[in-house]
Amino acid sequence: MERDPGKHPKTCLSVVIPCFNERETLRECLERVLSIGDSELSLQIIIVDDCSTDGSHAIALELSEKYPEQVTVLRHQKNQGKGAALRTGFAGARGDFVCVQDADLEYDPSDLKRLLRPLMSGKADVVLGSRFLSTGAHRVLYFWHYLGNRFLTIVSNMFTDLNLTDMETGYKLFRRDILQKITIQEDRFGFEPEIVAKMAHMRLRIYEAGISYYGRTYEEGKKIGPRDGLRAIYCIMRYNLHQAPLPVQFIAYLFIGGFSALINLAVFLGTFSLGYSAAVSALFAFFLAAALNYVLCILLLFRHKAKWTAPKEIALYLFVVCALGILDVALTKFLVEAGLAPWMSKSAASLVGLVLNFAGRRLLVFPEPASGPWQPQHEKSSTNRVMKKD
Repeated sequence: MERDPGKHPKTCLSVVIPCFNERETLRECLERVLSIGDSELSLQIIIVDDCSTDGSHAIALELSEKYPEQVTVLRHQKNQGKGAALRTGFAGARGDFVCVQDADLEYDPSDLKRLLRPLMSGKADVVLGSRFLSTGAHRVLYFWHYLGNRFLTIVSNMFTDLNLTDMETGYKLFRRDILQKITIQEDRFGFEPEIVAKMAHMRLRIYEAGISYYGRTYEEGKKIGPRDGLRAIYCIMRYNLHQAPLPVQFIAYLFIGGFSALINLAVFLGTFSLGYSAAVSALFAFFLAAALNYVLCILLLFRHKAKWTAPKEIALYLFVVCALGILDVALTKFLVEAGLAPWMSKSAASLVGLVLNFAGRRLLVFPEPASGPWQPQHEKSSTNRVMKKD
């Protein structure tokens, strides 16, 4: 939003309200959001009606007519989900900072001014409101929902190397220039783990603060369910795995490498039993398993770094495969000739190859910094320059 140069500049907060069938609470939600505006804080409120069928859109239009300078209403012609509604709302945000306000009033808008402080002081790029830090009133509801939220937060933290207490929180406040650099892909509640993953990859300055929480029951209109929990786990892996901390990536690689190693062993035993030498059998089995391993790594583990036409990447990959292929054949042959059973010889060679394969792919073929709050000094300086310029 433009500021009048003749007046003391106000901070502008863009509040995006995704709405789907919230006629009972939308009006009160908007009034409570408007109440936080004052002489130092102006508001831009964007209501995104996600094809409601209960009259919510008419209420939203009525409110926009009542507060034309502050309220804008956007509408989806087809229900797409919370993530899609936020994508639409964020595109129209013009404030210094942007936040999400669910229309169901599970979150108290009066908490927003407190959450804004680290942003306004220049200390934070993102502030999350945590339902699990002790501030304000909390309605007591479902134990298994609480446990599910805790579990998802822990899994997300493992992949992002952050120490959040509430990854799934609906209160997320951003510097607008930061938010504009993030592309949101998820249409439903997968937005939460996706945005946290992308925040971690950008190594932003993230703060948390306790908030009140007035949760709803399903009878009162709560929409999130088990399907969304499963999607959240998928999103945590999808958006984090390629930049997860090394221990997490290695665990994921154990599944990929372990499967490839089983194929390696099966092919080796099959060709060896047909009368081929240990060296020939090991070489054929190794390169077949290596091709499978590479495809799975591209699809699951390092897919965001795949450069099919990059000569350097292809050369490094071939170097790793050839070096480990020679090692695999030599070690298998040596152990067989030493009297070890063929399956034990090949298993031992595959185990060594599993570790070295991961190291070669992660450090040489697909080098990428891990997620988390750590930030190189030159990046810190760059961030500080941006803050001063803003």
